[in-house]
Amino acid sequence: MTIRLVSAATLVAEVGDLTRFDNPKQLMAYVGLVPSEHSSGARTKRGRITRAGNAQARTMLIEAGWSYRLPAREERRYRERVIDLSEDIQAIGWKAQVRLCQRYRRLAATGKPQPKVTTAIARELAGYAWDIARRVSPAIAG
Repeated sequence: MTIRLVSAATLVAEVGDLTRFDNPKQLMAYVGLVPSEHSSGARTKRGRITRAGNAQARTMLIEAGWSYRLPAREERRYRERVIDLSEDIQAIGWKAQVRLCQRYRRLAATGKPQPKVTTAIARELAGYAWDIARRVSPAIAG
């Protein structure tokens, strides 16, 4: 995954324990990466992202989303960075890398503006971060 130390520290500092959310959609809503909605009866109209919640965490996720415009590669730096992680976490990270790179290219190919594409990638990246946080036991400082 393209969330490195500074991005991860920002996310944890701004949001706190990601496992306090019951599902990834709650985290996405907390950082304001879900579309607004105007509904009346059977009519549903979705608008821009709500931008409610934590601006720092949202900005960091969107900035991290820009790196997915490049193809997924398992280069030496990536392998060195994840060597100490469990196989389960490595698998989730690589799945996120491949899926988000493909999704970025697919959305961009449809002609969507790049900021919109990056915001969609950031929303999904938040879901992957939530999934990894559920599987990792927090280190206790002492």
